[in-house]
Amino acid sequence: MARADVVLAMGCHDVRVAVQAARLWHEGWAPLVVVSGGRGKVTSGWAETEARVFARAVREHGVPEDALLLEETATNTGENITATRRLLEGREIRRGILVAKPYMTRRSLATAMRQWPGVEWLASAPEVGYEAHADGPDGRRFLELMVGDLRRMAVYAERGFQVPMPVPEEAWAAHEELARLGYGRYLTG
Repeated sequence: MARADVVLAMGCHDVRVAVQAARLWHEGWAPLVVVSGGRGKVTSGWAETEARVFARAVREHGVPEDALLLEETATNTGENITATRRLLEGREIRRGILVAKPYMTRRSLATAMRQWPGVEWLASAPEVGYEAHADGPDGRRFLELMVGDLRRMAVYAERGFQVPMPVPEEAWAAHEELARLGYGRYLTG
């Protein structure tokens, strides 16, 4: 028996999110995978939507068509949740698993709790360490995205887009220092 009703792969530039969603499907966590994403701030120049890129990866990892749905309009985390909710309207969704980049899981969870209440949400991420991101060719962008995402944890809770999530003082201090050092490209204010 499945442990959830749906695995939702949160669209982004990292295809490892889709691979993780496929892995969860193979392990029997849920009978359905939804890949969500149009084009966002990092993927605006892609020829295909994030959902199409993710769907291809999910299929390549053995998820059949009848277990896969595409949501191609979302441009941000909130829309990943609300557009998928509309897509699955009429289906009974009691429990879902969000799959996101490692540094996005808490904000994804906080957003789902606000935007799709009544569902018990779990979060999962590809097992990728900090060094794999920071030491790669996109190391600077990774830090900029991470700094921006942490800021959204506070700003979006204040705006009512997500439930508040505590941020340890040490993490917030590191965020402030990185922003001061010029890693604030994706800050929301």
